[in-house]
Amino acid sequence: MILVNTEEVKGREIVEVLGLVRGSTIQSKHLGKDILAGFKTIVGGEITQYTEMLDEARQVAIDRMVKQAQERGANAVVNIRFATSAIMQGAAELLVYGTAVKVK
Repeated sequence: MILVNTEEVKGREIVEVLGLVRGSTIQSKHLGKDILAGFKTIVGGEITQYTEMLDEARQVAIDRMVKQAQERGANAVVNIRFATSAIMQGAAELLVYGTAVKVK
C-alpha cells in the first residue's frame, strides 16, 4: 500500500478513485504514565511516555485506514491527513483519513 500526503503518487497514474477512507483510535492516559509525566513537567523536556503513546495511536489509526482501503481494492491512499481532538478529560482521538485510489 502506497501512502502519501500529496494529491498524486509521483511516477504513477491514478486510474480509479475509490473514495474516502479513515482510521481512528481513542487513547487515554495511563495513571502511571500521567504521574511520571507530571514529574517531567517540573524539570522540563520531552514527555516520552506521551510521545510513545501517540506514536502507537498513529500506527493503529493508519493500520485501520489501510485495512479499509484494501477492502475497497485500493493499492494507494493519497491526500493523507491527521487530526486529533479531545474526547473527554484524559482521552483523545487520533484520526487519519485520505482518498483510496488505484494506481498503475
